[in-house]
Amino acid sequence: MERPGPVTRPLGARDSTTPLASLPSTAGLRDRDRFAPPRRGVRILLAMMGTTGLAGGLWLAATPTTASAVDVFGALRMPGEAAVIVGHRGDRAEAPENTMPSLELAMDRLDFVETDVRLSRDGVPVLFHDVDLERVTGDARSVAELDLHELRALDVGGWYGPDYAGERMPTLEEFLDELTRRDTAQALVELKADWDRDEVRTVVDLIEMRGLRERVVLQSFSLETLFALQQVSPTTPRIMLIRELPAEPVALAERLGVIAFGTTADSVTAVPGALDALHEAGIAVLCYTLNSHERWQEVSALGVDGIITDQPSELDEWLALTAPGT
Repeated sequence: MERPGPVTRPLGARDSTTPLASLPSTAGLRDRDRFAPPRRGVRILLAMMGTTGLAGGLWLAATPTTASAVDVFGALRMPGEAAVIVGHRGDRAEAPENTMPSLELAMDRLDFVETDVRLSRDGVPVLFHDVDLERVTGDARSVAELDLHELRALDVGGWYGPDYAGERMPTLEEFLDELTRRDTAQALVELKADWDRDEVRTVVDLIEMRGLRERVVLQSFSLETLFALQQVSPTTPRIMLIRELPAEPVALAERLGVIAFGTTADSVTAVPGALDALHEAGIAVLCYTLNSHERWQEVSALGVDGIITDQPSELDEWLALTAPGT
């Protein structure tokens, strides 16, 4: 059966009559790298949408993003169609995560690369996943405790193998410069933890200065960060990362002005009809972090739009064999 075309809905800025202070607080929801979404905050937000939003009409976004889900990911998928491949922290099967060798491999081979951004103590956006540095560098301190020059003194590649000893932590600026040198590469950039408006403006400015708005999608688990992005740059495409989709995901997507959800495969199967409802509203669904043929088969059969994986080359080969037209 042919899926109906997406409904055009304006997704974007918070209505100026709704102050950010009146929205549910995200205090206590800071990212501790457990991939846990702000579940209570989402429930509060949805409850408020069901009352205030319907009564006053304040929840409808006023400014559309410049790029829709279809613009970014192509036609939303039907069951069995090949999903977009996203290299998780670069190509981790070939090089250490979130280093320039890993990220450049993914840029050269894939349509999309995913990376994580944190702020150094002196406010510089750097590429690193964990809260603390211990797993990768052996240093028990956090990224936020060190200035950029201190972070750049650490070895972020030696843990992976001797060939990568001496690799330094990249800045977001370095990453975006490399993205600019490739005509078709696109990126999903996750803002880790909670960012305020001034902090997200730093990231948005780096993207805008390079003319990359149409090629970089910002994403976060944090409601505070997503609201800050919506205020600072409502036309920048955004994704909400969430472990469990709510019962009414379209309403949440419209409130936040996002073009997609990044979620788990279990979440998509746990909410019957959610994927179809989101597609009908023009909203994409990506699943993370899937590294087996069984999981790829499961989500491809559902019709998800993107697969985030640590094994992008293997997934590419698998899709070539299993999905027609790839």
